[in-house]
Amino acid sequence: MMAPIATKRTEKRREQRRRTSGRVVVRCPGPRARQIEGRLIDVSASGFRMAHAEASLEAGQVVEFTHQEAAGTARVMWNRIVDRNVETGFLLISRE
Repeated sequence: MMAPIATKRTEKRREQRRRTSGRVVVRCPGPRARQIEGRLIDVSASGFRMAHAEASLEAGQVVEFTHQEAAGTARVMWNRIVDRNVETGFLLISRE
């Protein structure tokens, strides 16, 4: 009989996240400028995560953002589809 495979996830985050909520506005500058509104999920010292309905954000893209705890520029690090929403993780580049 084979032993069960361990399924415990190893936490790879370097910073503690703090759950929060509120509105986030992300502006994508450039020739195809657009604005995306979403819901703040959590924040850390160097980034944040939001839920939204826009699937066009790409990893590496630099955006301007505003939410209740900060404003500035950030880089899209990852996207994932959860239920009918998109979740996106951002790395802060600068704060205003």
